Amino acid sequence: MSEHEHDDQEREFDLRWADNAEHKEPSARARMLAARWKENPPGPVPFRAEPDHVARRQRRSSWVSTAIVLGCVAGVIVLLGYINFRAGY
Repeated sequence: MSEHEHDDQEREFDLRWADNAEHKEPSARARMLAARWKENPPGPVPFRAEPDHVARRQRRSSWVSTAIVLGCVAGVIVLLGYINFRAGY
C-alpha cells in the first residue's frame, strides 16, 4: 500500500470517527449567540411578517411586471412579423 493510499484511509477513518462522535461541539457562531442571548434574549419574531404597505406594493408591482413581460413578448412577435414581411419583397 502506498503512502498516499494510507493517508486517504486514515483521513476517511478520522472523518467516520468524527461523524460518529456522541457529543458534537457547537460552532463558534452558535457559542457566541448562546452567550449573547444568555444576557439579552431576543424577542419573538413572527414568521414571514410583512408590513401591510409592502404587501400592497408587491401586489401592484406583480401586475406591472406581468404587463411589461406581455408587452415585450407582443413587441417581439410584431417585430419578427415585420422582418418576415419585409424579407418577402
